[in-house]
Amino acid sequence: MRYGEATVTVVDPRSYMTYQPFLPEAAAGSISPRHVVVPLRRVLPKAEVLTGRVTTIDQDRKVATIAPLVGEAYELPFDYLVIAMGAVSRTFPIPGLAEQGIGMKGIEESIGLRNHVLEQLDKADSTSDEEIRRKALTFVFIGGGFAGAETIGEVEDMARDAAKYYKNVSREDMRFILVDAADKILPEVGPKLGQYGKEHLEGRGVEIYLSTSMDSCVDGHVVLKNGLEVDSNTIVWTAGVKPNPALARFGLPLGPRGHVDCEPTLQVKGTDYIWAAGDNAQVPDLVGRKAGNENAWCPPNAQHALRQAKVLGDNVVSGMRGFPQKEYEHANKGAVAGLGLHKGVAMIVMGKMKIKLKGRLAWYMHRGYHGLAMPTWNRKIRIFADWTLGMFLKREVVSLGAMENPREEFYEAAKPAPVAAASKSEEKAKAS
Repeated sequence: MRYGEATVTVVDPRSYMTYQPFLPEAAAGSISPRHVVVPLRRVLPKAEVLTGRVTTIDQDRKVATIAPLVGEAYELPFDYLVIAMGAVSRTFPIPGLAEQGIGMKGIEESIGLRNHVLEQLDKADSTSDEEIRRKALTFVFIGGGFAGAETIGEVEDMARDAAKYYKNVSREDMRFILVDAADKILPEVGPKLGQYGKEHLEGRGVEIYLSTSMDSCVDGHVVLKNGLEVDSNTIVWTAGVKPNPALARFGLPLGPRGHVDCEPTLQVKGTDYIWAAGDNAQVPDLVGRKAGNENAWCPPNAQHALRQAKVLGDNVVSGMRGFPQKEYEHANKGAVAGLGLHKGVAMIVMGKMKIKLKGRLAWYMHRGYHGLAMPTWNRKIRIFADWTLGMFLKREVVSLGAMENPREEFYEAAKPAPVAAASKSEEKAKAS
């Protein structure tokens, strides 16, 4: 756009963007957590960035209501609107899940999972109580898609490395369990590579239970539908995502699963000034429909979101200037997944040919693809620097669990000392 032609305002409750495919590696300590996020104000210097939430949208008046971090809510007028709120974890009303579960949608959860797992090793190493040790060293992961398989692969790798530094903890003492309601894991890479991934994880001692689900996990007591019961301090929930539920308040046309219903041009149906993209958008997959699948929709992954963003940006400018809109069309390039250090699966699509890779070569493809897709050269360089240093230096295995309550130690030191109750003799002396 020309200078002064428009003002771009970004409203987000966080002041940074998270590249979610790297969350498992951040949880394993292969990448610094700061390098997985991109600060909005730094990469969008010409935009106005507001830290807050959009609570309502008045389409008639073209006004959005903003709830800032502090202070009163206020109205923000707009001429054109882009809905890109992403997705949240898809959960079910399982007893104990809200209290015990750990998600993997944000960098905070990734750091928390890493600290939590290492803290469990500390607990197990410092006690001889077999029940406490067993509960601390049992790790349950719900969901066998990309997020679940990659996270359990990376965390198991990290725990295996960390166990070398504990006298009373070994890999044989740990129990890793992966649960999925489907009959396979890693469906994104196809059945053969999914089966390879399952066999690979099982070869590393991971128990995989398919076609089952979790009934409850109250106080860490996990009960599966297939009858298995275990006690665990670590229950990681990666069983899919759903569109941000705030979309239901905006008066937008929604699909059956809560996504914003869009035209192939990424315009929201029934409007000429609202666009949507990414995980919260239901966008027709034109390539799939040309192949005969009339109900093909773009899957919620980074491959589509990044490419949709470029088309959307062009279409917004075209809409401002009265030019025709361009339809979004992208053929799937394949899928890559890392299962720990030097381990992975990859399916590369080149026209009608599919190249299937596994092991170290697939792992290189995984890192190469996502490393180059990481937004900004600043973060690309930092990510590759982390990987390069990791080739020569050992993985860090220190737990920083105190980060979750950083003021606790200071509070204990600074809080007023309790006033001791006066003895009866002192009370009598004062009375006389």
